[in-house]
Amino acid sequence: MEYLVTMTTQVPDGTSEEAVSDVRAREAVRSSELAAEGALLRLWRPPLQPGEWRTLGLFAAGDEGRLEKVLASMRVWRTDEVTPLSPHQNDPGPGRDLQETGAEFLTTFTAAIPAGTPGQAVVDTEAREAERAHELARQGHLVRLWVLPGQGRSLGLWRARDAAEMQATIQSLPLFAWMIVEITPLTQHPSDPAIATTEGAGYGLS
Repeated sequence: MEYLVTMTTQVPDGTSEEAVSDVRAREAVRSSELAAEGALLRLWRPPLQPGEWRTLGLFAAGDEGRLEKVLASMRVWRTDEVTPLSPHQNDPGPGRDLQETGAEFLTTFTAAIPAGTPGQAVVDTEAREAERAHELARQGHLVRLWVLPGQGRSLGLWRARDAAEMQATIQSLPLFAWMIVEITPLTQHPSDPAIATTEGAGYGLS
């Protein structure tokens, strides 16, 4: 099972730069180990306020108990918020080329179908949505798609040249008019397994 984990770090007041650097180095090594084990799939930085240290991670584990053991093995000065992800019928699936160019974005979709909408209209629109999702996956825009906890909610990982292209891509979805959409731009994390490096900062510490 896959999980999205929001990792927020608060370094204790008075901590030396040497101590911070040491934790960064150890967490970078640990991230490489977890990636090799298949437990850590991706790492990103979301938009941050000054002084805020937060990282988004995509993890794989048999269940939440096993995930907690993974997170505890590299948790320093940090709190974690875990969101379980379920397979979506329109998910292109893992194993896609992570070296493709373009900025990455996370989207949260919440269904808001107007009351009284005929059932057949919903079925037809969902069928066109599936076709469009497959087309966007072939074009390299839609990377992954999951079902979130709660009724009618989903999470998407996308690629686009910029925010304008991302917005246009989302608006091209047949269900767009019936969805509440939140778009989160992502930036590269030095310990992201997708860039295959052991250099840089650890989880949430840069």
